[in-house]
Amino acid sequence: MTGATLGVLTFQDLQQITGYQRRSDVERSLINQGVRLFRGRTGPWTTLDLINHAGGVKPTSTERYDVDIL
Repeated sequence: MTGATLGVLTFQDLQQITGYQRRSDVERSLINQGVRLFRGRTGPWTTLDLINHAGGVKPTSTERYDVDIL
C-alpha cells in the first residue's frame, strides 16, 4: 500500500482492497460499507481511521494533549 504508513489510503490502495478497478465501482463499494471517502483529482481516498469507524472499531487511545505540551 502506498500511503498506508501515514494512515491515508489512495485510490490505488482502495482498488487493491476492494478488488475493483473502476473509480465508480470502488466508490460504490466503500459507500455501501459505510466508509466515508473523499474525491480527489487522482481518485477517491480515505483513511484507516474512517475505515475503522465504519467497522465499529474504536480508537485504542483516548489520550489527548493540550497546546501546553509544546
